[in-house]
Amino acid sequence: MQNKLIICVGCSFVCIFSNGLIYAQAPATDTLNSEQIKQLLDEQTRKLAAERKKLADQEAQLSETRKNLDEAQRQLNELKTQAGFAPPPPPPPATKPQVAQQEQNKPVGQAPDNNRPLEVAQIFQQPGVLTPKGEFTFEPSLQYGYSTSNRLALVGYTVIPAILIGLIDVREVKRSTYTTTLTGRYGITNRFELEARVPYVYRYDSSIGREVLEGSANNTVFDSDGKGLGDVEFTARYQFNDGGTDTPFYVGTMRVKTRTGTDPFESEISTRISGFRTGIETELPTGSGFYGVQPGLTVLYPSDPAVFFGSLSYLYSFKRNNLEQKTDTGNVDIGSVQPGGILEFNFGMGLALNEHSSFSIGYDQSSVGKIKQNGHAVADSVTVELATLLLGFSYQFNPNRSLNISVGAGLTADTPDVTLTVRMPMNF
Repeated sequence: MQNKLIICVGCSFVCIFSNGLIYAQAPATDTLNSEQIKQLLDEQTRKLAAERKKLADQEAQLSETRKNLDEAQRQLNELKTQAGFAPPPPPPPATKPQVAQQEQNKPVGQAPDNNRPLEVAQIFQQPGVLTPKGEFTFEPSLQYGYSTSNRLALVGYTVIPAILIGLIDVREVKRSTYTTTLTGRYGITNRFELEARVPYVYRYDSSIGREVLEGSANNTVFDSDGKGLGDVEFTARYQFNDGGTDTPFYVGTMRVKTRTGTDPFESEISTRISGFRTGIETELPTGSGFYGVQPGLTVLYPSDPAVFFGSLSYLYSFKRNNLEQKTDTGNVDIGSVQPGGILEFNFGMGLALNEHSSFSIGYDQSSVGKIKQNGHAVADSVTVELATLLLGFSYQFNPNRSLNISVGAGLTADTPDVTLTVRMPMNF
């Protein structure tokens, strides 16, 4: 069936007859409707321009308000400065992207200064970290040492093997030493510091002995003590290089030891108490009796999360001439005495447990040379080896105060059995 087109005159629609069905189609928009749309667009444009002008006026007012606020803040800061209080101005508020970026870049914990060694629990006498420039560190400490020793002395002659004619002296000595030290350190530069140590010593000895051939069946106990100022020490330390992570620090040390304490030659030795041959000191010395200098080198190697450290030093004591030993029967001429040099080395490791506490373990050994009298080695003088195993713990209460505890266990017969040291460094 063919389509038929039927145009209705006076009608606003075009009718199409197709297959018996009639479809109606609207004509294009006339000229009057286009004018109305143009008028609406012009009106909206005028309204938008008015809104833009209003927004620009508001921005100008806001800018003027900000200027007034800045001027008021400046005047307020000037008034605070004149009153002696001038806090730093607050930082500008950060946008959300900036805050997210800052949180992402924020480090975990506190990064150490690359030019200073990490601070670990102190177990040796010398500290590992130098005092910064212009700062003062005051460190009171208390040290307790305990040692025991047994002595067997045979004085006589033998007529046949295993039979002694003479004196047999068996003695056990128990010794306790308390040392209170006031230490001050001042940083001349970030690499150079000076230190002074003033110790006060209290010693107490108990000697238990029996002379078998004197006919005594009971032990005899002799108690003696001594207290007073010890040997004052002065130390200078210098850091040679800029270390860092996986880069060692080298610190040179020069220590000068005085003889301000009571020396052994001034302490009276008793040759006999109640008929018993003793040869012990009735008053114990608090010092060594000799001046000395001790150069040394300390190495610290940071290797996250641990710090390895070690040092090597040598103590040289100066000779004294025309010495006399004080005894209960009079002074005995000794002549000149030259103490043996002391070669000391130690090493250890420090491990930070968290930002407040750390743990250290180390080993210290000193080799004491033979004593010389009148230019010759004393007949019964031998080289003495002192070895100590040390454990330490440190807790930092705040950036200016910490507590340090170390325990030493003697590994040789001549070393004190136990040494307990408590330190409390305070920075100013």
